Order: sequence, then C-alpha cells, then structure tokens
Amino acid sequence: MTGGETGTMRPTDSGAQWLTTIASLIVGAAFFALWFWLLPPRLGFRADTPSTAPWRWLAAVPSVLGFAVALRCVWDFGHTGRGTPAPFAPPSRLVVVGFYQYVRNPMYVGFFVGWMGLWVVFGRANLSVIVGVAAAVLGVVLFVRLYEEPTLRRMFGAEYEEYCRHVRRWLPRIRPWEQ
Repeated sequence: MTGGETGTMRPTDSGAQWLTTIASLIVGAAFFALWFWLLPPRLGFRADTPSTAPWRWLAAVPSVLGFAVALRCVWDFGHTGRGTPAPFAPPSRLVVVGFYQYVRNPMYVGFFVGWMGLWVVFGRANLSVIVGVAAAVLGVVLFVRLYEEPTLRRMFGAEYEEYCRHVRRWLPRIRPWEQ
C-alpha cells in the first residue's frame, strides 16, 4: 500500500504493486527457464558427469549466488519498479534498490556469474563454445548500450543520469549508492 497526499493508504496501489511483482516473477521465471533449456546443450553441459573433479563442485556456490542475485533483481523490478524485466512491460519507476545500488546491471552480472559457475561444474570448453559465449556477452553489452540505456534516459531523464554518474555499468561499487 502506498500513501496519498493525506497519508492514507490505498489498497488498489498495494494490489497493483503485487500484480506487477507477480508479473515480473512470471517473466523472470520464463526467462530463466528459456535460458536453462536453450544454453546447457550448446555449452557442453552434461549432468551425468561422474568423472567431474570434486573441486569443480565448489563453483556451484557462485553459481547459486549469481542466480539468486538475478532472481532478487526480477523481484525488485516488479515490487519497486512496478514492471517486469521484459522490454514490452518495463518498470514505471527507476529501480535503484538492492543490488542496483552497487551496479547498474546486476541481473546480467548475476546471470553471468551463475552461468560461469555452471560452466566450471559441468562445462567442457572448446573454441566454438568460447566464441559463442563471447558473442552472447557482446550481444548483451550492445543491447544495454544501444537499447536499454537510451530507453532509460528517455523514461527517467535526470534521475537516470544522476544514477549513471554514481553507479558503474558492470563493476560493482564497494558501498551502496544512496540518492
């Protein structure tokens, strides 16, 4: 619930906030499912790897943490931003809470760390896979630079510009940025 000018709580705002949060989680789950279905075979992941060295399972820790960061970002898009990560239903508010106080693209960073961890656990790197991953990373970087950032500048103007001045695109800050 959010308060109006008089300080009263309006239940419709709370209902709308929960609807956008649920929509964001559905879009996020679909995104996770799509990538977990599409990428593992192409990256050489095999769940039946009994010969995998036990130390490789340590990479499950950053993998789980990376995907948890991405999931929390999906939550923040719905709960705080009142939208979804999907370009067709973007947030109506600039999201600068949680991990977004440390880095501008924590969802991508979380996915990257998560996938890198899975690649260490299950992967079998070869040149074609490395080239494919590099192309995917380049595609994400270009998407962020050429579509997401200009769109956010148009939507949120000076608020987004100030955020960009204080929070880096890919490398997290040590301390959270507070407006």
